[in-house]
Amino acid sequence: MNIELTTDGLTAVPADLLAVGIRAGDPAKDATVRELDRALGGALSKLLADEDFKGKLGESVVMHTTGRIKAGRVLVYGLGKDKPGANEARALATRAAAVGRSLATVAVLAPSVTPEAVQSAAEGLTLGGYRFTRYLTGERKPKRQTSKGLVVVHGKPKGDLKRSLERGRAVADAMNLVRDLVNSPPNDLHPVALADAAKKAAGEAGVTCKIWDKKEIQKQNMHLLLAVNRGSGIEPRFVHLSYVPKGAKKGLRKVVFVGKGLTFDSGGLCIKPAKSMIDMKCDMAGAAVTIAVVVAAAKLKLPIEVHGLIASTENMPGPDAYRPGDVFPSLDGKSVEIINTDAEGRLVLADALAFARKLEPDYVIDHATLTGACMVALGPWTAGLFANDDGLAKRYLAASTAAGEQVWRMPLVEDLRETLKSDVADLKHTGEQYGGAITAALFLREFVGDSKWAHMDIAGPAFLERSHGIYPKGGTGFGVLTALHFLEALAR
Repeated sequence: MNIELTTDGLTAVPADLLAVGIRAGDPAKDATVRELDRALGGALSKLLADEDFKGKLGESVVMHTTGRIKAGRVLVYGLGKDKPGANEARALATRAAAVGRSLATVAVLAPSVTPEAVQSAAEGLTLGGYRFTRYLTGERKPKRQTSKGLVVVHGKPKGDLKRSLERGRAVADAMNLVRDLVNSPPNDLHPVALADAAKKAAGEAGVTCKIWDKKEIQKQNMHLLLAVNRGSGIEPRFVHLSYVPKGAKKGLRKVVFVGKGLTFDSGGLCIKPAKSMIDMKCDMAGAAVTIAVVVAAAKLKLPIEVHGLIASTENMPGPDAYRPGDVFPSLDGKSVEIINTDAEGRLVLADALAFARKLEPDYVIDHATLTGACMVALGPWTAGLFANDDGLAKRYLAASTAAGEQVWRMPLVEDLRETLKSDVADLKHTGEQYGGAITAALFLREFVGDSKWAHMDIAGPAFLERSHGIYPKGGTGFGVLTALHFLEALAR
């Protein structure tokens, strides 16, 4: 979608759909509604009254204009009670693009003439128009799609709005990359293909990409990653993406993102029920987020050194599959007793986190669809944040609020560390029945050393059974916005 700015008056915007947002209250008192209603002969105010529209957040009404203004349809969207900011602008534009996804041109009135609002509107237009159509054929393939988006601005600009459009498109493209990767079927997106996708995205953004095959992974002593891979007929891959700003000076902040890259998780010998297995193509969402964040950081030219580490494999019940009771060494040196082969994500992350320490980062942040227990605790729309540093946790939570993503800090309960003690090895890799998300995080903490580390359990919001807010059904791209807000705040 090509996105442009326009300063046209509301009645003169050349679009198939024009979206405007209004705050909660009496629509008849809103200046935007009054202007459109006059041009539409009172039809808009009548429709809003008939629908009992009050401008509540997320509420929307669409009407045809029957040629009375240049736009063919008008969408009125509720922005809620608070003064609209970037998140409301993004939500408004996302709804507009979703409603008008089969229309050629969709326009949205920016709630304010600020770089943040314009960037968010550009993000929303790109995100709302997303559809995963790669495998559709014949009549199933969409015949029409939006080719042009317009961000309407009224008033004196407060910054470089064209640059804001470019930034918004870069951020949304990164999120849509995550969606494409997560939605791809596991027969096509296996570990080798995921590594190739990372290499392609890195090349387009000027990011360095190193890929280790199985032999190199063996040389690097990543035994836990190799253990999970034993049941699969497809080799594992370890990917290292690195973005270093041009002309970077010594002392530049360095952040390492780590992603879980299970392209399919059958549960291994502790096999999942069929119903639980059907969507396990999404178990590489953490890896996809990692790729997207590094690529977006490069495109946004952030003055921070950003690395991405991805440990990728399948977890399958093949003839050489690892077993409950097995003991393996780790890159860190600790020995690990296997308890449940369906708790494989923390094993591949352990080796990746241990490798991250070698890069001597200021912060290490991992994203993983790690535990169903986190979904039990927080539901499907909220990620769990675990951190060993209060300052990092505070920064990341602030970034999530600014990004409009739901994140809740979870405790690292020290007493539960006892449940990871093994009689035959340094650690068991799972604890007891309760507190599963916490014991998983405690296990990961064993491999981060002195690094300031945060773990994002995105098992719920990474892949949805139905759309919610700006996120569609299927792969969502959740986590990218928060990570980029964190990096931008760190840069400031």
